[in-house]
Amino acid sequence: MKTLLYIVVVALVTVIFGCNSTTKPVAETNPNAKNLAENKPEEANDTVRISNLDMGYEVIIIDVGFRPWLQTTAKPRNYYSQNYLESRNVPWVVEWNNRARSPKSNHDAELYLLQIDYQNGTDYGYEVNYLLYNYLVYFQIKNNIRLGGFPPRP
Repeated sequence: MKTLLYIVVVALVTVIFGCNSTTKPVAETNPNAKNLAENKPEEANDTVRISNLDMGYEVIIIDVGFRPWLQTTAKPRNYYSQNYLESRNVPWVVEWNNRARSPKSNHDAELYLLQIDYQNGTDYGYEVNYLLYNYLVYFQIKNNIRLGGFPPRP
């Protein structure tokens, strides 16, 4: 079950970041950012969903413990700048992708089944970077894994 959960999360994140996006910024207060950080009532409480139909992306994170961790442990939104979040996300995603491309390495191959298509220099907006950062922090802490670069800190 744990393996299936990781497969779903990795698959969804990969599909979402694989979509083309524009370079215009999306702030939480942007009136054009429809459904940003929306949670559908029919979704389970372990699902975190962000979408912006105008920019053509949707991110769904399904991990049983992530939502409670995000609500109780993660720093609040706007604690970190978008530049800070991006500077952490880029090396972590690069390392994630290296591990996904090398399943026979010493890393648990079941955790990195798919790559994350996160493009350095693309403005995904604050909310996407915030949730990706916090998921990668949560993932490293939960699995006692280091993706390199910077140590995870909530």
